[in-house]
Amino acid sequence: MVFGSFFSSLKFWGNSQEQEPQRGRMQEIDLGIHTIRSHGAGVASKHKHDWIILVILVAIEIGLQLISPFYRYVGRDMMTDLKYPFNDNTVPVWSVPIYAVLLPIIVFVCFYMKRTCVYDLHHSILGLLFTVLITGIITDSIKLATGRPRPNFYWRCFPDGNEVYNALGGVICHGKPGEVKEGHKSFPSGHTSWSFAGLGYLSLYLSGKVKAFNREGHVAKLCLVFAPLLAACLVGISRVDDYWHHWQDVFAGALIGLFVAAFCYRQFYPNPYHEEGWGPYAYFRAAQERGQAQNGDVLRTMSLQVEPTSLENMESGTSSVRR
Repeated sequence: MVFGSFFSSLKFWGNSQEQEPQRGRMQEIDLGIHTIRSHGAGVASKHKHDWIILVILVAIEIGLQLISPFYRYVGRDMMTDLKYPFNDNTVPVWSVPIYAVLLPIIVFVCFYMKRTCVYDLHHSILGLLFTVLITGIITDSIKLATGRPRPNFYWRCFPDGNEVYNALGGVICHGKPGEVKEGHKSFPSGHTSWSFAGLGYLSLYLSGKVKAFNREGHVAKLCLVFAPLLAACLVGISRVDDYWHHWQDVFAGALIGLFVAAFCYRQFYPNPYHEEGWGPYAYFRAAQERGQAQNGDVLRTMSLQVEPTSLENMESGTSSVRR
């Protein structure tokens, strides 16, 4: 199975103690209700180092926005392919965090309200934030290093249509510095990578929650799972239609977003097609510990009940011997 081999390869050495739960092992254990109020602080405190790393990743992502990209040589003969219209974005930049981050979190909260499992809520949000931040850092780092001009670079460089070149035939731009700088950030597509990261993570989350791959043949579940991926695809297509990216930029962005989404998801959840793929590793680990504790209490209770009985039998045996 293609998906099986792909997800199986995304296991870390550090997760060797977080092996996937055995089939049907946890279904008989009632973990109880773990709300944000009762267990939220404890779960977050246990992962405080992860949240610190998230803050560091945010600082790195902000710092990358302040760095100028590599100004690749753009010659006169290249301008023919970079003379597409300078259109507005069909998908505004401000909307990307809304549908790639806020929308999945709303879905996570809805599942939390239904199941009341703080483990699931915490780990789903933590995994999502890692996904989008790592994707953003990888995408922006490649953008700055490659400096590929956008398809509309001509009008960023020569907004009035007056072409100016140096002795080597390279462009001498007289457009707005910010637009020229942004014009060298074509590869890969940030809109696309963020879309496939956030919505791809949401797709994996939904596939596990609704058990889309339980071999019962429910097409409606597959439609629900692929809906976020379709939305991400449409965002990528809009980037080409707006002449902000080449098709290679969109393709690379989609690959980066999907890979990082699967990579981070598997840190916290079993494979979506696994029978226990509906919950995070932490949930099953807590359930197992609770089950072991309950078994220990039962054994201790039984031992306490056996000891008095044994003493009574010994005393009755002694008295019979004396007679």
